[in-house]
Amino acid sequence: MAFVRFTRLRLGGALALVAALGLFGGRAAFADRLAIWRIVHEKCAPATEKGEPLPKPCLSVDLSKGEAVIKDRNGVAQLLEIPTARVTGIEDPQVLAPEAPAYFADAWRAREKMSPFLPSPPPREALVITVNSSWSRGQDQLHLHVDCIRPDVARTLGAYAPHLDGQWRPMTDALNGRKYWARRVDSADLAGVDPFRLLADEMPDAKGAMGTWSLAAAPLLFGGRPGFVLLADQFGLEAGGHAEDLQDLSCALAR
Repeated sequence: MAFVRFTRLRLGGALALVAALGLFGGRAAFADRLAIWRIVHEKCAPATEKGEPLPKPCLSVDLSKGEAVIKDRNGVAQLLEIPTARVTGIEDPQVLAPEAPAYFADAWRAREKMSPFLPSPPPREALVITVNSSWSRGQDQLHLHVDCIRPDVARTLGAYAPHLDGQWRPMTDALNGRKYWARRVDSADLAGVDPFRLLADEMPDAKGAMGTWSLAAAPLLFGGRPGFVLLADQFGLEAGGHAEDLQDLSCALAR
């Protein structure tokens, strides 16, 4: 999607913003946009500092890594991986800082905490990690959604795997109605892989407009070896920038 479309949106002012929010059913309007930050900052982190049991919905806190995991109020097993520092979202310069946490790798490890909410641990290829754009999210604290992938999206990606390589390319097949940019990553656990940096450095014009992009990482097999496909989609007035749409709140693939 052309960057000029985003520029026109900004210049359109309040009326364009209202129109855009309306396309998302108003899910981002009138909400407490710091609710998950307050949970981490006022509940999860203080309990850990005091050595007390974690209150719900906190599941884990690692102050040395600066990350917390909470159970999302939406979905059967959806988790949120959240920094304990104040980071607004994908557009925040801290996301690309050299010392930034390994957000996606930490989110992938957090998947183990889904098990108590499901009959059995979900298969590797049943999962996906997503980050929404600043224009289509409801919270202004960086959070990575860890959840099951939509079965139709999983089937499409599985069939598309042979066409993926180490460069961002526009997919010819749609995922839940959107045609994403896709890139292959040969890593079993995302260790040493920074999807934010790969988007900023390799996608034309992305670094200056990170807030317009959403990102996802879905595990795939490439020639029998475990890897991931990174998926990127840009926000526009007609939708987009909401990679969370790739996830299945009912977690059907784990049932």
